Amino acid sequence: MSAITSTAYSRDLGDELRRLREKFTTLNGFAFAEHLGWDPSKVSNIENGKARASEIDLIQYLMTCGRDTPFFERFRDRYRYAFDPYVVTVPDNLRTLAMTEAQAKKITCYDVLSVPGLIQTPEYSRALFGTGRGTPAEIEEGIKWRLERQTILRRAQGRPECFFYVHELALQLRVGDDRIMDEQYLRMLFNTHILRIVPMSASPAAIRMSARMLFNFEKQIPVAYCETDIGRVFAHDGAAIADSRETFKWLDALALDEGQSRSMLASYVSGLRKDSHEPHAELA
Repeated sequence: MSAITSTAYSRDLGDELRRLREKFTTLNGFAFAEHLGWDPSKVSNIENGKARASEIDLIQYLMTCGRDTPFFERFRDRYRYAFDPYVVTVPDNLRTLAMTEAQAKKITCYDVLSVPGLIQTPEYSRALFGTGRGTPAEIEEGIKWRLERQTILRRAQGRPECFFYVHELALQLRVGDDRIMDEQYLRMLFNTHILRIVPMSASPAAIRMSARMLFNFEKQIPVAYCETDIGRVFAHDGAAIADSRETFKWLDALALDEGQSRSMLASYVSGLRKDSHEPHAELA
């Protein structure tokens, strides 16, 4: 086992191993290490994604948890990429993203076509997911994960510092009905950390960018993240992190300041209510 820098995926898979140990054995980390003849720090480092377990380590670990050979082979196939500088996961793997958000000290986010998931209302999420592919059960599972991820913003202690850059196009694209958009505008207006709107008048290049995030941690290296319909990319490479920092510096120069952003959001609320056929009292 060689100790190397951890990644978002190695921490996720390490946590998966820990949960297997707790579910299928009665051993704590120290007793588990003693049972395997390992140093206790080895179990801790593997479960925290700080060190790569060898194939023999994984066999011993998983067999002690009562897992069979097919389970080991499936886990090994995922684990072999855990420490790569670029890790791509399938779109429905939300665990790695949720865990990364939960561990972050600072989250910087940019989205063009929709409101960032961390600040979506439940109704907006349901309307957004409902327009895509997937069974009703898959849609509900996606909404559940999205809302559970938002609990990090309600922590009494240890809440991450969040910066949300949102393109004005996301405000203009209608998701659901007037009521849903009204509630979403209000959530962004009153219940976010730092919100900056990139106006339509800004560089056209800002519209072509994919949704992305940059995570900063207290002790771990930053993680640059972006997503598409076919995969989620977690980048730990220094060049990717530097590029993300430069991108957000560029967006900072393009975006309206906080006061101007909130004024724009308020104008969208006013415009929506003015055009609505419902009485204003019901929208208040």
